[in-house]
Amino acid sequence: MKSLDDALALRGQIFGAFECAEAEADEGTRVALMTFVVIGGGPTGVEMAGQLVELSRRALRRNYRRIDPGAARVVLVEGGDGLVAQMGRRLSRMAARDLGRLGVEIHLGAMVTGMDEHSVEITKRDGDVERIATATRIWAAGTRASGLGGLLSDADGVELDKTGRVVVAPDCSVPGHPELFVVGDLMALGDLPGVAEVAMQSGAHAAHTVVRRLKGKEAKPFRYRDLGTLAVISRFRALAKVGPVRVGGFVGWLLWLVVHITFLTGFKNRFGALARWAVSFIGRGRYERALTGRWVAGATGASGADRASGSA
Repeated sequence: MKSLDDALALRGQIFGAFECAEAEADEGTRVALMTFVVIGGGPTGVEMAGQLVELSRRALRRNYRRIDPGAARVVLVEGGDGLVAQMGRRLSRMAARDLGRLGVEIHLGAMVTGMDEHSVEITKRDGDVERIATATRIWAAGTRASGLGGLLSDADGVELDKTGRVVVAPDCSVPGHPELFVVGDLMALGDLPGVAEVAMQSGAHAAHTVVRRLKGKEAKPFRYRDLGTLAVISRFRALAKVGPVRVGGFVGWLLWLVVHITFLTGFKNRFGALARWAVSFIGRGRYERALTGRWVAGATGASGADRASGSA
């Protein structure tokens, strides 16, 4: 899950899976439809796993006659030793504890070694291999960089790292091409993460560098100012790492709420977001519940898509 289009497609996939499970007569297929595998235990994966449980246990609890959405199985697979490792061991343990209490099945030290339309194969550290039947697989373990990096490499021979990002100089320019800047998650500079804040800060730095050069001044190296990392797990539970401060639980959730509301533009947006969140967190309803016929159930074929479209 990387773009807004990805998020909309996933929303349709998730709601469509429940719709198809409601209409499915075969028990094994129904269980697979209600199994969700999230790959990657970073902030995105942790948030996705927690929200899937919230959705199935609360928002959809009384929406179906034949199935119990609360019986949905949510599996989180992480290749490292802990979840949200960049937040430190304490918050990593808190994330595992809170997700475990919600009912998320966590596999640490496990790698995805196979995947098809009907299942995901994971290999654990001890060599055991487990195949999980599922119709919904959510990749949150990072992606390759944009293909633009490859075009630059082919045209000018710029260096790429193993994920396809362009290796840049300390001022975000391409070595040998001082007139060319690469910023955001397409640039490879140290161990900077591919997050929006890096993109915004590096973009602003590139613009300032152009101005400095026009004035005959030397360029300065880019220095990233880490504003922190936030991840919401469920209602009233979140993780927050801001500088030396590392908090979780209800305090972390309050900090997450304040930060997100503060960074929205305009009073109307802030008020609207706060009102929608109040409905979601305090009540059981969700505004974002639209389901259209665009969803195609890869595991059940065209008939599953038709059922999902018809029930919408």
